[in-house]
Amino acid sequence: MIDTHAHLGDDAVDVLERARAAGVTRVIAVATSLAGAHRALALADAHEGVYACLGIHPHEAGTREAEHVPEICALLDHPKAVAVGETGLDYFREYAPHDAQQRLFDRLLAVARDTGKPVVIHTRAADDDTARRLLAYDGPVILHCFSSHALLAPALERGWYISFAGNVTYKNAYELRAAAREVPPDLLLAETDSPYLAPQPVRGRRNEPAFVTYTYDLLAEVHGEDIRAQIVANAKAVFGL
Repeated sequence: MIDTHAHLGDDAVDVLERARAAGVTRVIAVATSLAGAHRALALADAHEGVYACLGIHPHEAGTREAEHVPEICALLDHPKAVAVGETGLDYFREYAPHDAQQRLFDRLLAVARDTGKPVVIHTRAADDDTARRLLAYDGPVILHCFSSHALLAPALERGWYISFAGNVTYKNAYELRAAAREVPPDLLLAETDSPYLAPQPVRGRRNEPAFVTYTYDLLAEVHGEDIRAQIVANAKAVFGL
């Protein structure tokens, strides 16, 4: 199995050991800042099955962090840097002005286009502005921790990958599971978004890559057992693993 989106902390060595014991052979370590990008690449260098996704979170758009796009771009030359992100728009909490978020998103979309790497999208309460930009974008797109139902139709039309996290397993997540049924098998991905959104069987605990197994289980209930291998194949294809 592959966890396509994890935020790893100081105990990453132990977390990765538990992931391997659970059958998770590859983890995409996601950075949301320049310092995080260096940490993700250090983990990727130290661990065979770890790869890095490098970006700047929209919450940082109004800070000095947004000035580090050129450095992020340079780090993407690393052979284990496999994607740009996470990037996008988050209007749910007013951590950064909308116009600053949009400028940062546009810059990172340009980086993804120039490097040819897939872009990993964070979007929350910003579907219209996110869709407007992505519909004008022609590279591979991954909608991380999918919950934006307004983006489902354009995603399926354009062939964007849709990644489900542990919240798809929650007892009241009927709409998310309905969305998962609509996604063609060749566009499905699974992630933890750890340390957040621990799946239902371990809800209340800190999430970690080992727990992506529960999301695979849920998607297998929806699509059948063959989906497990298909999700792995999808991740290998889009990230070039």
